[in-house]
Amino acid sequence: MQNKRIQTVYDIASILVSSVLAVCFIFTFLFKISAVDGSSMNRTLYHGDKLMITARDWNVEYGDIVVIAQPNAMGKVLIKRVIATEGQTIEVDASKGTVTIDGKVLDEPYIAERMTEKGQGDMTYPLTVPEGYVFCMGDNRNNSTDSRFQIVGLIDTRYIVGEAFYRIGDKNLLLLGA
Repeated sequence: MQNKRIQTVYDIASILVSSVLAVCFIFTFLFKISAVDGSSMNRTLYHGDKLMITARDWNVEYGDIVVIAQPNAMGKVLIKRVIATEGQTIEVDASKGTVTIDGKVLDEPYIAERMTEKGQGDMTYPLTVPEGYVFCMGDNRNNSTDSRFQIVGLIDTRYIVGEAFYRIGDKNLLLLGA
């Protein structure tokens, strides 16, 4: 009888330890959780939304929503959309409300509203993205401090923590994508 109790306690402890190790492994190597702070990604993401992000390497592509830990003047982690990758040439024309990549105007149904002069930023265009960097913008173009502004600038891909793949909002869970 005593041996059976000891075996039961051992089994329960073993399950608990295994569960804790599995959760630690998942949140360390497979994905992480990050929170949206601010309105720069509005219409796609809102302040307070929680994001599940990849915690592994992948090829950064146009349209990816990424979490960026690159040091910046605001002193905070950024969540932005990749607009241009290394080797691409970008031009932002707020007077026309357009973003052009390699001579082609982007179709951006995800933006909150057409960009105005406020959204021009202080970068000089055309701008070719160097190797190891990406150009990122918020979906709320007139209320986003992003790669258009020198205080953020181009994003070194080594500072990209991960790609958002789920949004956990107040009422829903959505798969994100370009």
